Amino acid sequence: MTTSPAWWKNGIVYQIYPRSFADTTGNGIGDLNGIRARLDYLSWLGVDALWLSPVYPSPNVDFGYDITDYCAIDPLFGSLEDFDHLVSEAHQRNIRIIMDLVLAHTSDQHPWFQQSRQDRTNPFHDYYIWADPRPGKRPPNNWQSIIGGKYWQYDPACQQFYGHMFYPQQPDLNWHNPAVQEEMLKIFQFWLNRDVDGFRLDVFSSYFKDSLLRNQPYRLGRRPFEMQRHIYDHNRPELDDALRTIRKLVDGYPQRYLVGEPFLPTIASSARYVGPDLLHASFHLEFTTLPWDAAKILASIQAWQAALGPDDWPTHVLNNHDVPRTASRFRCGREDGRLKVAAALLLTLRGTPYLYYGEEIGQRDIQLRRDQILDPVGRRYWPIFRGRDFARAPMQWNSRPNSGFSTATPWLPVHPDFPRRNVENQRSDPASLLNWYHQLIALRRDTPALRLGSFQPITYEPRRLLAYLRQTHDQTVLVALNFSRKPVHLHFGGELQRSNWQVLASSYKGRADLPIIAGRLKLAPEEALILVQQSD
Repeated sequence: MTTSPAWWKNGIVYQIYPRSFADTTGNGIGDLNGIRARLDYLSWLGVDALWLSPVYPSPNVDFGYDITDYCAIDPLFGSLEDFDHLVSEAHQRNIRIIMDLVLAHTSDQHPWFQQSRQDRTNPFHDYYIWADPRPGKRPPNNWQSIIGGKYWQYDPACQQFYGHMFYPQQPDLNWHNPAVQEEMLKIFQFWLNRDVDGFRLDVFSSYFKDSLLRNQPYRLGRRPFEMQRHIYDHNRPELDDALRTIRKLVDGYPQRYLVGEPFLPTIASSARYVGPDLLHASFHLEFTTLPWDAAKILASIQAWQAALGPDDWPTHVLNNHDVPRTASRFRCGREDGRLKVAAALLLTLRGTPYLYYGEEIGQRDIQLRRDQILDPVGRRYWPIFRGRDFARAPMQWNSRPNSGFSTATPWLPVHPDFPRRNVENQRSDPASLLNWYHQLIALRRDTPALRLGSFQPITYEPRRLLAYLRQTHDQTVLVALNFSRKPVHLHFGGELQRSNWQVLASSYKGRADLPIIAGRLKLAPEEALILVQQSD
């Protein structure tokens, strides 16, 4: 396997939700061998790393984010041997593997917690956040769970409450306990020794809770959780030293990578944990909530880059397993013009792009009745919140039954548009969204300014046109993105007008030349246009 400096700066990360990618056992659930069977496709697409959502043993209360053993593979997905084969064959194709580590909490079925709740003198009791009741068996403080209800769950055996930020079946670990931190380091080491290339740290900013368990201050909000200022249950000062210890361990293995998902993220809180002795990167998740608006997206890009230090590296995320798919969120209908613009945005910004499986073919959210919902939070809050199942439907590989995902009934329904929208169809269509992604990824790989160049916005029409330069010392690339379903004009002034430009890529099939008339270049509706400056 070849190596290059900072592969995570140059590269593109592809997120796989393993349950939904490819099933080789005929049980309707995707598995590790299914991912391995599709490595040639992923290599053709051009991605550099695969981020796997959790594949550890789990009761699946939260579909893998409640873990009973951090150093094993759930039989649903295969075995450790299958995992090793996947890593080896991915590396043969120069594809890295990033594991999802969920270290803020375990499953209540984890042996640690089973020991912890036996009695207060058990050495594992302090692995979790336990506290005595207040008078009248009231919870220790006013903290709330983000999924609804109190943060505290009473345990009759111990006659104490334990804390859980998510489901009661996901008790929070006590990171103030040095023994817990030692266990965490062993987990990193276990997977590093199996040649894993990096880790995505789930809700890492909530590892530590206030040791005094002080009440949260109140604020205005709609739900109890939103009616509190969360200053005591995440972003605690002890976290920095813990991250430094993790980073030091990971840096002992060459070319490894740490990226964190902040809890209750803001741009400032996402940026504060990135640094030479902290995380390599942190997720900027604001794109997942923004409307299709060029001005708002540009403002977010600029705020994110301003929050990071000069040597820090951004990430960019349009979607993941917790949010609606791009096509559904941006109301794209049956057409893919807007999705081609979104793809060009993701793949030409300064920073590491994260691509969620199925986005490259424009998969849409599936529609489910309430009785079909599997996600517990969706069942609880329907119809206010429909849950996350909609964006986790099986990958659409071909037009055969179940879209080639499985020979059995899939765990979630395949979107009914699969006979038309699938990898096989789009790969054979030069004008498809999939081939546009393939073209953009290859262009990024071959164009230094798109990988590592600076970012400078230029003239744009608010809400309609986003244009920017990506520049290295010896290369300038111009990216122009028309967010509108009507033509727009890009204004060339000064040095831009005097330069000679060549088309690198355009999503508009009628683009043949660059008629710059009176300092203006016309972009077609929903056109993504990428130009390179030619030397005289």
